[in-house]
This record gives sequence, structure tokens and C-alpha cells, in this order.
Amino acid sequence: MQAQYDRARQLFVRGYLENSQQQAETGFKEFKISNPELAAKFQLLEAEDMLFRGMYPDALSLLATYHASPADREATVRMLAIEAVALAREQQEPEAHRKLAEADDLCHRADLAVCGEVLRAHAILAGQEDKLPMASQYFQDTFAFAQAHHDRLLEASASLNLSWIGIQFGHFDETLDWSRAARQAAVELGAEDLVQRSSGNMGWAFLQLGDRERAMELFIEAEKSAERLGSVRDEIMWVTAEGYVYRDSGDWERATQCYRQALFLAKELGNKDEIINALEDLAQISVDSGKLDEASAYIDQVAPMEIADGNRLHANVLLTQGMLAAARGQDKQAEALLRMVRDDRSNPTTTRLGAGEQLALLYEQEGNTRAAEEMYKATLNAFDAAQGDLKSEESKLPFVANAARIYDDYIHLLLARGRSDEALAVADRSRARTLAQALGVAAGKKATATLNPRRIAQKTGSTLLFYWLGQKQSCLWAITPARIAFFPLPAQAEIPARVARYRKAILDAEDPLASGNQDGLALYQLLLAPASKLILPGAPVTILADGELNQLNFETLLVPGPSPEGDRNSSGPLDMHYWIDDVTLVSAPSLAMLEAAKPSRSAVRSLLLLGNPVSPSEDFVSLPLFGFEMESIEKHFDPQNVTVFSAGQATPAAYLSSNPAHYAYIHFVSHAVSSSTAPLDSAIILSRANTGVDSFKLYARDIMRHPVDARLVTISACFGSGTRSYAGEGLVGLSWAFLRAGAQSVVGSLWEVSDGSTPRLMDRLYQGLEDGRTPASSLRQAKLALLHSNSRFQSPFYWAPFQIYSSR
Repeated sequence: MQAQYDRARQLFVRGYLENSQQQAETGFKEFKISNPELAAKFQLLEAEDMLFRGMYPDALSLLATYHASPADREATVRMLAIEAVALAREQQEPEAHRKLAEADDLCHRADLAVCGEVLRAHAILAGQEDKLPMASQYFQDTFAFAQAHHDRLLEASASLNLSWIGIQFGHFDETLDWSRAARQAAVELGAEDLVQRSSGNMGWAFLQLGDRERAMELFIEAEKSAERLGSVRDEIMWVTAEGYVYRDSGDWERATQCYRQALFLAKELGNKDEIINALEDLAQISVDSGKLDEASAYIDQVAPMEIADGNRLHANVLLTQGMLAAARGQDKQAEALLRMVRDDRSNPTTTRLGAGEQLALLYEQEGNTRAAEEMYKATLNAFDAAQGDLKSEESKLPFVANAARIYDDYIHLLLARGRSDEALAVADRSRARTLAQALGVAAGKKATATLNPRRIAQKTGSTLLFYWLGQKQSCLWAITPARIAFFPLPAQAEIPARVARYRKAILDAEDPLASGNQDGLALYQLLLAPASKLILPGAPVTILADGELNQLNFETLLVPGPSPEGDRNSSGPLDMHYWIDDVTLVSAPSLAMLEAAKPSRSAVRSLLLLGNPVSPSEDFVSLPLFGFEMESIEKHFDPQNVTVFSAGQATPAAYLSSNPAHYAYIHFVSHAVSSSTAPLDSAIILSRANTGVDSFKLYARDIMRHPVDARLVTISACFGSGTRSYAGEGLVGLSWAFLRAGAQSVVGSLWEVSDGSTPRLMDRLYQGLEDGRTPASSLRQAKLALLHSNSRFQSPFYWAPFQIYSSR
């Protein structure tokens, strides 16, 4: 008999609430007469299942017939905690407080393990009453109680709720930490519902941080789990979250489908709060898509429901009402509503930023340019403050995406009024913020006010090509010591597809020059031809790319006309050539970083060389040419100034303990892995240091924490540049990590490299350095040698993956 209850209870712990509820109901009926004490346990478990499924009225109705034994204090306290939460969810707060007072009285008389559930109920009630600081303290007390009483399930639940509190406060670092703690505990317990909720909460954090791709993966994972568990309430939550991702991506049709599905499920469940949330979301997406009458109809449904509960209208409803009023030309009403949302510090950060953006657009629509500019500046300053509160790079990196649309609108305003130089300064303010902050470079309003692009061009001795890919209009600024020229480009939607096609052609080992690839020609005409008169033949060019352009090697673009190298381009027609024949190219993160750059302090030509590791697994087999490449590089340096870690000595620990800041040149010869979902998990593959699972991986997150002052770091491995591009920050991976650590320049690869061509290219690179050339010039000459080799290495697949990135 007890075993039957234990099975039902275990289903509850694992999150199979519907099945647990069914077995509890069956057990109650079976033992109601023969074993009333056991029947009462089944009845209480059934109520608990209902509570966690969001069936609050049903739970209260069931408990109205429940009678605990006066001697069973544990059962009485649990009943009161369940009732209190259900009453709180039903907006019956005074009665919930009364139930908790009874429970507190019993807990004060004895140290009962179930009293941790009372603390959790207090926290939930405080959250229901919008007393978030109090809720946070109660959840922390719950967590401490659970640890003291070795209640791993309650500990996981408290961690999960603290992650939710972090989302409400905009503390996304804390959300991720608590969510991971909850997930770990839940996995150990086999509590699948807590696993899916912790995954979903991580998704919320990443969405708020601007990392839509990672958020969507987690939401889909959580939704599938909720559906499998039969948790309709959680399924509503994650379907809605997917809608938010689609909305942020501009896919209004799929967002609307998600919200309608959430509304259907909420009505099926009979959950008033979820019905309100779905109606709010449908109202917002209707405004976005210009369906104003539909938006008004949804608001007419949801507003009375919120007011009937004695609550003020949610911030999202007020924001939607403001946007709707603005769309209908009701400017004064719109301004009042939007200011109400923006100025209420209890509202989520992203909601307040959205209200600020809408206010700026409203002022712009009214023709009040000064007010619009001031609102854009104030909103971006608020964004700066919110980003400054984040502690980890993993949180800061994607967060800029939250302000991308605000930057775009502000830039469009300035361009529409012919103020292209100011627009350039605003665009640069969005760039490489995490990198700049880590290296002590001024960012934000002060940096924008002092930026001098022409002086930067003179300092670098190059023509600067700065790109902005905007939703309404894209831009190119060509900057020389003498002038700043602005060139309008098509909107962002017209560029990425062509970049992706051209990149694919190169990765398929096509020779675009021989085939006369139309995308290669079109991209040159689009991105470079407007500024061609400002670029001297053979002169250095610094590219400051944006968005998908970070995945493009500009050197591979096809230029009309004969090559300066004459007929050495024998593989292709004589009326076009690759742009690498014309320029020496460098990629840079931002103008502000170039302006603040200082020369490397390393004077001695010292080399730290790591590679040719012992294969840590079948996935990373050491190649014969690894050793050949290391030998060819080493010969370009005085042996007294070379430190080599090879074979079993080439471990992550060896690099981290080698004082890398001491070397002018650092070179890795190995495999690498790049993570698009978690770029700081990108890693150079070295020899296994110990029995640890990943002890052979030198992670980007560890690289950036160990300062370097190298003139050049070279990652002779696949995908050294990374595969994930963040708004404003560019590609983030191994190259970014070394720049973040302080390297002057980094050579990394955009795609998989050839073990046949790479040793030749690297040998020529270091020969150029030995001859006194700059790293950029040396890399270009090495590439040209392959391009004009009359061999299969002419194809850009072999010479173009390596790019040089510089922050100085």
C-alpha cells in the first residue's frame, strides 16, 4: 500500500503531474474506507499535483473536503501551504495570509521539514503582490532551509524561483547562475519538470540579453518537455516565449501563431492569468504588424480583466496602448502612456527601453527632432547603465542586441537630416563595447563626443571602411586623413543572402575568379566600389564590419579590370581580379579602440609556440604536417628567444602557466572547435593534461583572463575567428578572446583550413615578419604566393580563411 503511494509521489517528483494526480485519485478512492490515513496522504498529493498544474480552483475545492489528523502536523502544514499558494494565484491574498499565519504558528512550535514549503509559499505570495525584494528574501530563506534539511527537491525549486526573481530584476547573470544550479539538482533527482523550467528560465535570460538563437533552442527544448510531461501551463509559457523570439526577429506571422496557440491552451486550462498574457501579446503583435483594429479589440478584452482583479494595467498593456495611440495620431495620449512605462523603475529593463524608443519615434513623427534626439540619448544611456550592471562576458556579449533597433532608429534620424558624421559616431558607440570596457577604452557618450575618425585614419596609416547594416538603410563611411565620405547602401535584408551564397561557393572549393561568380562581383560593386577612389593602390585598408559582413573575407571579392599582378592570375579572365591584389587588409572592432590603441611593449622577437599535441580523442587526430609547421616557424627566431610546448607538453595548463604576456609572438598549431551558441566555449585542442574530461581544451573564456602583450597571436587551426557574430561585437571566439586579453593583432580562420596549404602560408608569414614587414603585409604576401602559385591552392578556400584582426 505504501509502495503505491511512493510510486505516485515519485511521479510528482519527476514532474509527471497528470499521471501522479490520476494515481493519487485512484489511491484515495481505493483506501478511503480501509485505510483513511493513507487515503488522506493520497488526497493531499492530488491537491499538490493540481497546484503545480495551475488548477488552483480544483485544488481549493479538493482541500475543502480534506481533514488531516490533528496529530499529523506535517500534513496540516503542507495543506495550509498548498491552500495559501492556490489562494494567492487566485488573487485572494488576505485569505492566503491567514492560511500562512496558521502554518507559521505550527512551524514555530516544532522544526518540521515541511516548513520549507511554507517559506516558499510566503515567497510566492509576496511575488503575487509585486513585493519582489520580499519574495527574493523568502526564496533565499527557502534555499537555506532546504540545504539545512537536505531537501534537494525544495533546493532545486528555490533555485528555480530565484532565477525567476533575477529575470524580474533584470539580473541576468544571477538568473543564469540560479537556473544552472536548479537544473543540476533537478537532473540528479530526475525531476524533469524542474529541468525543463530551468532550461526555459535560461532561455528567458538569453532572450533578454539579446541572444535569440540560444534562447529559441532552450524554449523549444522546454516546450517539448512540458508537452511530454502533460504540463499545459508550462507549455503555454514556452510557446509564448518562442513567440517573443519570432517577434524580435520581425517574423510577425509565426509570432502571432504562437500567441494564438497560447491563448487556446490558456482557455482550455481555464487559467485567467495566462489568458490575459496571451491577449496582451496578441495586442502587441497586432500593433507591430499594423493591424490596429485587431490590437484595439484585444486591449478591449484584456483591460477589463486586469481592472476587475483590482490591479493596475500591466506595463506591456500600457506600452501597447501607447504605440496604438501613436499609430492613430493621438500624440498626447501616446506620450503620457509611454512616459508612464518608461519612468516606472519597477518595469523590466527591456520594456522601459522599448518605451523610450517609442517616445523618440513619436517625437520624430511630430517633427520635434531635438526632443527625439534627447530621448534616443537618454534611452541609450539607460541601456549603458543596464549593461554596466552585468558582471560576466557571457551576459554582456549578447546584451547589445537589445539596443540594436534603438541605435538603428537614431542613426536613421541623423542621416535623414544630413548629419552623417554624427551618425558614424553613434554607430561606433555600439561597437565592441565588451571588448573596449575590458581593455579600459572609454565607451558611451564621452567616447562619442571625442571621436576623431580622420585622426584615426592618419594614426593607422590606412583607409577606414566602416559599415552599418540597418533595417531601414545600410551605410558605408570611407575615412581618410583628409575626409569622411558617406555612401548609402541598401537595407540589411538585401545583403546577408548574397554574402551567404558567396561564402558557400568558396567553401565548396569553387574558384570564383575562374567562374566569374556574380555574387563576388555584386558584393564588390555594393560594398567597395563606392569608396574605390579613396583607396590608393596597394595601400592598407581597415575594415570595420557589421553583422553578416563579419563572415565575409573582403579580399576575395572580384574587382572588374586587370590585376596589378599582370597575367599571373592565369586561372581566371583577364578583365577581373581578387581585391587582395589591390590592398593590404586588416579587420578592426571599433574606431574608439583604434583611437585609444597603444603600441606593444614587447621589444624582443620572442616566440611562444604550442602545438602538434598528442591526440586526445578520435575526433582530433594529430596530423603529420603539424610538426613540419612548427619546425618551419621556429627557424625564423633566435633559439634563445623561443619556448616550445609540443606533443604531450602542449597542454592548456602549459600555456596558462607560461606567462604569455612575456612573448611578442604566440603561435598555436593544432585543431580548434568553435561554438556558435556559447562562443566562449570555443577552444584550441591541445594534449590532455590529466584525467579531466575536457582537460585538453584551452577555452576562450580562459584565454581572455590571462593577459598578453603580443604583437601577433596566430591560431593555425580551423574556425579560429569564431562562428558566432554578436550585434556590435562582431565575431566572438578565439581571436576575440586574444584581443580581449590584450594582443595587438590576431590571425584566425573563418572556416576549416587545409593541412596542405597552411604550413606553406605560415612559413611565408613568418618570413615576412623576419624581413621587417608588418603582420598584415606579411600575411598578404603569404596569401598572394598561394593565389599566384598555379596550383590548386589558387582557390580562396586555401588562402582566404585566415584574417588578421587588430585592436591597435
